[in-house]
Amino acid sequence: MDIFSTLYRLHIIPFLKKWNLLNYILGALDILAIILAFECAYLLIYAGTGMGAFFFTDRTVLLLFFGVTPFWLLALYLLKATEIPRTKQYISIFWEYFLSAGAIFLLLIIFYFLFKLYEVSRTFIVLIPLFGFLFLFTLRVFEYKVFKRYRAQGFNYLNVVLIADTSSLPFIESLLEHKEWGYKIVAIFTSSDAIKEKYEETIIILPEGYIQVLNDLMEVDMIDEVLYVKSKIQPSEIRKIVRSCEELGVVFSVQYRDEKLTLSNAVKAEIAGLKFLTFINVPHSTFALGVKKIMDIFGSLLGIIILSPLMIGLSILIRLSSPGPVIYKQPRVGLRGRQFELYKFRTMVANADELRKELEELNEADGPAFKIADDPRVTNVGKFMRKSGLDELPQLFNILKGEMSLIGPRPPLPEETTQYERWQLRRLSVKPGLSCFWQVKPDRNSIKFEKWMELDLAYIDNWSLRLDFVILMKTIRTIFHKTGL
Repeated sequence: MDIFSTLYRLHIIPFLKKWNLLNYILGALDILAIILAFECAYLLIYAGTGMGAFFFTDRTVLLLFFGVTPFWLLALYLLKATEIPRTKQYISIFWEYFLSAGAIFLLLIIFYFLFKLYEVSRTFIVLIPLFGFLFLFTLRVFEYKVFKRYRAQGFNYLNVVLIADTSSLPFIESLLEHKEWGYKIVAIFTSSDAIKEKYEETIIILPEGYIQVLNDLMEVDMIDEVLYVKSKIQPSEIRKIVRSCEELGVVFSVQYRDEKLTLSNAVKAEIAGLKFLTFINVPHSTFALGVKKIMDIFGSLLGIIILSPLMIGLSILIRLSSPGPVIYKQPRVGLRGRQFELYKFRTMVANADELRKELEELNEADGPAFKIADDPRVTNVGKFMRKSGLDELPQLFNILKGEMSLIGPRPPLPEETTQYERWQLRRLSVKPGLSCFWQVKPDRNSIKFEKWMELDLAYIDNWSLRLDFVILMKTIRTIFHKTGL
C-alpha cells in the first residue's frame, strides 16, 4: 500500500494541510539539522575535556547558536534553498547549500573577532558550517525525494496553461511524464495539429486565435501560471497576455534562449530544463519578502503568547453574553483564489448568516460588500470588540498557519469575488492580511467599494517593508482609538 494513501486514510495529511503545518515541519527540520551540526562539532572538539556532552551547556556556544541560526535560515531563504523544488537538479541544490554554508562561515568569523570569542576553538568554528552543509543538504535531498513521490500521487500541484506550438511537444510530454514535478496542464492554446491529435482526448485544446478565452479561463479557474513555450515569440501576443495576467494577478512565463536577455520586471527561472523569463506583477524582492515572512511567523506567535490572557477573557465574555461558539469560522478567499477558513471572535448572534438574507435591503455598502452601521445581529460585547478591532485577534492563528499575513488586502467572501470586475481580481495575487491601507483610515466605513479596491491595489504596487511597518503602527493606534479594524 502506498504510504501517502495510508497517511490520507489516517487523516494525517488532511490534518497537516488544514493547519498548514508542512512549512513549519520543514523549518523545524532545518533548525534540527543546525542543532545537530553544532552538537557534532562540539562533541568532536570538546568531548572528554570535562565541558559536558551537549553544546547548550556552554553559555558562549549557546549564544553563538542563537546568533547564527536566524541568519542561516535567512541565507537559505534568500538562496531559495528552503523551497522544495519541482524540476531542479541535485547539483543546483548542492551549490545553494554550499553557498549558504560559506556565508555562515564568514559570519562565524565575523562573530569570532567582533565579540572576541578567543576561548572558542577555531576548528569548532570551521566544523559548524561543514556539518551544517552535510546535514542540511542531505535532509533537503531526502525531502525532495519524498515530495516527488507525493506530487506523483496528484498532490501539491500547480495549475498551468500553455501557449504552445509543435516545437513544444517535448516540453508538454515532460510535464505529463514527470508527475513528480507537480504541474497540472489545465488547457493548451495552440494551432498545432500535432498537439491537437496527441492530447485532445486528455487536455482541453483551444485554438490559438481564441486567446481572449484565456481571460475568461483565468477568471473562473484557479490558474497559477501561464507558460509561453512557442519557438517564435510574437511581441503583440505577449503584450496582450502579460496585460491580462497582470490584471488578474497570474504569473506569466515566456521561454527564452538569449542568455544575456534581461528585463527589469522579469526574473529568470528554469522549468523542465528550459529557461523562462517570469513576469511577476507583485513585489518580488527576495530579501524583503523573506523578512516579511519571518515577521509574520514571529509576530503572530508573539502576539498569541502576549495576548492570550486577553483572548481568554474575551472568550469568557462571549460565552456569557449569548449562546453559540466563541470562534466564528467563515470561508474567505486567499492567495490566487484558494479558499480558507477565517477565524474571528463571534460578535453576532449564532444565526447571523440566516438573518442576513432578511437584511439585504438595508445594506449600506456599495459593490458586493455587505455592511450595516447599526447591525441588529451584533451583540453588546460584539459592538465593543468591533469598535476596538479585538474581534480580529484569532486571525493571528490564520497568519501562523500561513493563510494570511500581518499586512495585506483583507480576504473577501467567495460570493464577493464572483462580482468583482476584472481589474479588481488582482488583489488576490498577494496573501491577504490582518490590516491594510483602508482599514486604518478614520472614515473607513464610508469608503466606497471601488476606492477600497484601488487602495488595495495601491498597496500591492507600492509594497515595501517600510510601508508594512507604517500600516502596522497605524493599526495599533486604530485599536487604542477604538475606530475599528
